Amino acid sequence: MRITVLRLSHRPERDKRITTHVCLVARAFGADKVIYTGIRDRKLEESIKKIVKRWGGKFSIKYTRSWREVIQRWKNSEGVVVHLTMYGINLPDIMDRIRNAKKDILIVVGSEKVPSEMYQLADFNVAVGNQPHSEVAALAVFLDWYFEGKELRKGFGNARLKIVPQKRGKKVTILSK
Repeated sequence: MRITVLRLSHRPERDKRITTHVCLVARAFGADKVIYTGIRDRKLEESIKKIVKRWGGKFSIKYTRSWREVIQRWKNSEGVVVHLTMYGINLPDIMDRIRNAKKDILIVVGSEKVPSEMYQLADFNVAVGNQPHSEVAALAVFLDWYFEGKELRKGFGNARLKIVPQKRGKKVTILSK
């Protein structure tokens, strides 16, 4: 199963760190790709590509103008669209249905006010809590629930660097240059 994150309405001046963190969380917690809309940000794209080159994996980032087209193509390929929001069905009450669908998943996270149309287009509107929260935190919690914690032990092929877990201090092994 393929998992892609769709980040709506990136605004470089306002969202550069948040969108970067959406990408970092998506990659580290098991997603395959981020597609973002809004304003194209080549610095963001280069930053994520450098991280993948250093830390490994097959993660990618892509810009597109139309989030609606992304969703339509996803639905046409019989994948499911999961919109993370504070207004949806609570995560514990819906996760089994999402997991049991056994289809590719497009996870939608917003930035500015999400158009009401998104709530209609999504197959699942999922609440990670019913309070205002960060889209970065919601994505991390969703992916952790989806993978049942197994993503935390995932290996990343072609890595140049690898962290060596230890009780204290920082240790990074250089695998290749």
